[in-house]
Amino acid sequence: MPTYLDFEKPLAELDSRIEELRETAEESDLNIDAEIDRLQAKSDRMLRDTYAKLTPWQKTQVARHPDRPHLKDYVAAIVEDFMPLAGDRNFGEDQAIVGGLGRIGGRRVMVIGHEKGDDTASRLKHNFGMAKPEGYRKAVRLMRLADRFGLPVVTLVDTAGAFPGVQAEERGQAEAIARSTEECLQLKVPMVAAIVGEGGSGGAIAIATANRVLMLEHSVYAVISPEGCASILWRTAEKAADAAEAMRVTAQDLKQLGVIDRIVEEPMGGAQRSPADAIAALGQAIGEELDQLAAESGDAIRAQRRAKYLSIG
Repeated sequence: MPTYLDFEKPLAELDSRIEELRETAEESDLNIDAEIDRLQAKSDRMLRDTYAKLTPWQKTQVARHPDRPHLKDYVAAIVEDFMPLAGDRNFGEDQAIVGGLGRIGGRRVMVIGHEKGDDTASRLKHNFGMAKPEGYRKAVRLMRLADRFGLPVVTLVDTAGAFPGVQAEERGQAEAIARSTEECLQLKVPMVAAIVGEGGSGGAIAIATANRVLMLEHSVYAVISPEGCASILWRTAEKAADAAEAMRVTAQDLKQLGVIDRIVEEPMGGAQRSPADAIAALGQAIGEELDQLAAESGDAIRAQRRAKYLSIG
């Protein structure tokens, strides 16, 4: 059974009833297929109606869903011959950011992204996708390598934000994020970024200052989490839903504001219900964006990227 969010409780109850009826049908001679079909149609309709009118706070919950595909899933499905590259050559290896060489649609690329992990051990290993300075310095190193060899850069963003711990500050967290953002703007190769879950603060923008920024339909992108914003404005995280509404964190809002360039539709009920379909849709969108940028010169690519961000706001 899938993991249900709080606002999906009516759907969870209905799906549980359907599962009980299916078990009953298997264990007895009762013919209840018509009733199962009726309830399944009702469940599908409820799922479609629920996801057609999600609030910004509900979209935030969907973006954080533990069953959504992670970087490793995207790499395994759409990146051929992936060769991971580790270390920042200054301090060490940060596994919150994973990067390496590979091919997307036959085109050689540099892939960089946040990995949150999908169980307790991997989440601790990857620090829940919250990078330290060495993670962003690794990203800078890989972007420079891509620029040197004329390889497009593809980044996948999924982080609540950069790691806020004391050791990260001691090693220059703000400077590392700024350098990574600057490097994005300096590149003379095409860069495509995709927000696949949470795009949180400088931790996201450090590898998302791209020529084309895509967002999955139910992902979110903001300078601070709704809970953080609510704590500052109202001194309580209980106002997170109000903060999410005011901050305009959704893909639809950000497309209207010109912050992102394209929304990639998710399967009905979110990427967590059909990861393979969501991954395939994003892979196709990335390939199309890279095709459009391929004909541009290096100077034109860099100028377009700089103009894009100077025009925001």
